[in-house]
Amino acid sequence: MPHDPASAPWRRALTALVRWFDTSAPEAVPEAEARRIDWLRALPFIGLHLACLGVLVVGVSWFAVAVAVVLYAVRMFAITGFYHRYFSHKAFRTSRPVQFVFAVLGASSVQRGPLWWAAHHRQHHRASDTEADPHSPRQHGFWHSHMGWFLTRGAFRTDLDAVKDLARFPELRLLDRFDLLVPVLLATGLFLLGAWLEDAAPGLGTNGPQLLVWGFFVSTVVLFHVTVTINSLAHRFGTRRFATRDDSRNNWFLALLTFGEGWHNNHHHYPGSARQGFRWWEYDFTYYGLKVLSFLRLVWDLKPVPEAFRRPQAGPA
Repeated sequence: MPHDPASAPWRRALTALVRWFDTSAPEAVPEAEARRIDWLRALPFIGLHLACLGVLVVGVSWFAVAVAVVLYAVRMFAITGFYHRYFSHKAFRTSRPVQFVFAVLGASSVQRGPLWWAAHHRQHHRASDTEADPHSPRQHGFWHSHMGWFLTRGAFRTDLDAVKDLARFPELRLLDRFDLLVPVLLATGLFLLGAWLEDAAPGLGTNGPQLLVWGFFVSTVVLFHVTVTINSLAHRFGTRRFATRDDSRNNWFLALLTFGEGWHNNHHHYPGSARQGFRWWEYDFTYYGLKVLSFLRLVWDLKPVPEAFRRPQAGPA
């Protein structure tokens, strides 16, 4: 059957629409187009940001803000502790049920599935701040490293070859394939909770639309942008204790916002540790959370920083 060039854009559009919900839909991405932003598939991401303007309509209550803060904290821990330190770096061990629970919590952050996240992060470490790094500010500039890379045509694919250790779990593959499902369920649950509380507990001053906007849209957008500052800002601003081959830096302020991820130069110096704050005063709330889980025997074998790797090595400023 002869190929109709005019039908190609429609096929691409249909594939993009399908992949909003099913990331396994086939897509061939020519090398020349891999770094172009796929605006059609980026529409949910754009809509997520625009929906935050809903605060002007739904108003604010202490309860809605508290829900937003709690969901920020819980999902940040799922991203930093499990998407990053566990799935990407195997910095500790856990059971299959706990692994899945935190994979679901991470997926609710709208930062795609655990296999996708780990595959891209492992590539970042293999080629940090080189041309092959998916989000290097040195190579591609601030905006691309901050969020542009996340929306490119080439970035939507999950490289299963990079995460064979994780791809053997069918529940993780399913979660990765339909990664949009969990955020949709969370958003729906928040709306229904707010609608119920409007009648059941009117003193809270909340309702369905308000809890949806604050608890999901605002919390998720703030969570996303704080998370990706480690890609953009933590490779530009801060101090370098270790002479790594990349531009990673320690930044105390980003460490505060990201529960310890801001000790980024430490992390690139020794990625396998469950703790990124190497000194006692380098607060690492993710590590503290993992220690609590270890006391509860939900995780174990938290990998420490070998003493030899703690010795400072001056790097370029």
